[in-house]
Amino acid sequence: MQYISITTDEALNAYCAQLAKAQAIAVDTEFVRTRTLYPQLGLIQVYDGLQIALIDPLEISDFTALKAILTNENIVKVLHSCSEDIETFICALDIVPRPIFDSQFAAAITGMGPSLGYAKLVEVMLDIQVDKGESRTDWLARPLSPEQCQYAAYDVLYLFQLYPTLRDKTLAQGRQAWVFAEMENLTRKKLSQIPYELLYLNIKNNWHVTGKSLYVLQQLTAWRAKEAQQRDLALNFVVREANLLEVAKRLPASKNALHQISGLTPQEIRINGQAMLDIVAAAEQVDESVYPQPVERLVDFSRFKKVAAAVRQVCVQTAEKLGVPVELIGSKKQINQLIKWCWFRDDDTRAQGLLPDLLEGWRGEHLQAALTKVDGLNIAQSISEDSTHA
Repeated sequence: MQYISITTDEALNAYCAQLAKAQAIAVDTEFVRTRTLYPQLGLIQVYDGLQIALIDPLEISDFTALKAILTNENIVKVLHSCSEDIETFICALDIVPRPIFDSQFAAAITGMGPSLGYAKLVEVMLDIQVDKGESRTDWLARPLSPEQCQYAAYDVLYLFQLYPTLRDKTLAQGRQAWVFAEMENLTRKKLSQIPYELLYLNIKNNWHVTGKSLYVLQQLTAWRAKEAQQRDLALNFVVREANLLEVAKRLPASKNALHQISGLTPQEIRINGQAMLDIVAAAEQVDESVYPQPVERLVDFSRFKKVAAAVRQVCVQTAEKLGVPVELIGSKKQINQLIKWCWFRDDDTRAQGLLPDLLEGWRGEHLQAALTKVDGLNIAQSISEDSTHA
């Protein structure tokens, strides 16, 4: 196997001129994300069927030509389980590859099994054992070892070889559009953000606090997100989630009171203690009218189990009709997302301007008519409210 290493703008421009002639290219990324909020791009691998290239983002200064290729609607970008790759491209290059053909999703909708890992898919389709020994190495270290380069190059080599068969399978079953639609929906999610003031809705056990404490949790969660973004630090390396909840419960008024919270480390208190105390103190001056309403939970609705079962039954029947795993049509998480969107006052899906997965794209085409008949959902009314709000 031959590959080229691209470390200059000139070499990248020349390679991209070649890529412009391709109908499809295999794409992969290697990145590091241990303590950082954002993935740190270490390598971009591309293969057009003619030449594998390992593009070094630490050496390249002008990505204009590559961005043009990755966003060219006439060139299919083939990736596998591409959620983190999309996020990496957004953070590193401020673009999203389009259109994306995801080999994992394509395999799932053509009956090969849900959530097949890359190595397993290569084994099943190409009868090749993939060496994953380099997957956890430091992709920011230089120079990259020959073993790292070989590992990275093989990823796009095999991915490109998988594509023709998976493409033909999706075309034969009339489902290729599903692949592109699924990736577009994933992209919309990656590009959307929950408003800072609603981030507290995703804090585990947030329902344990109400009133002033819930307001403090709301403010603490928004503050932590902004700190994480400014410092490019993973959320729990700013302050751990459970500690935010404890501060909100206890409403400490001094550093000494913070030290009485067993979960808080001395480092968290030293770096962020005053900021947390300031948030608690500011809450004393806030009128109760601005406190968030008590957190809603699906289990507190007496009809939840019945409605969830009815939605799942629609998903099961649709999955059987289409011949795909029910988990692919509607997981428990996606069913709950739909019900929250219909019932809750404050819903993060609606706040991001998104529709629930079960009403979006190819799923919506096959599910929406039956879901509108589920007693207790009022989907038509919820869609109308979303349209009015938009």
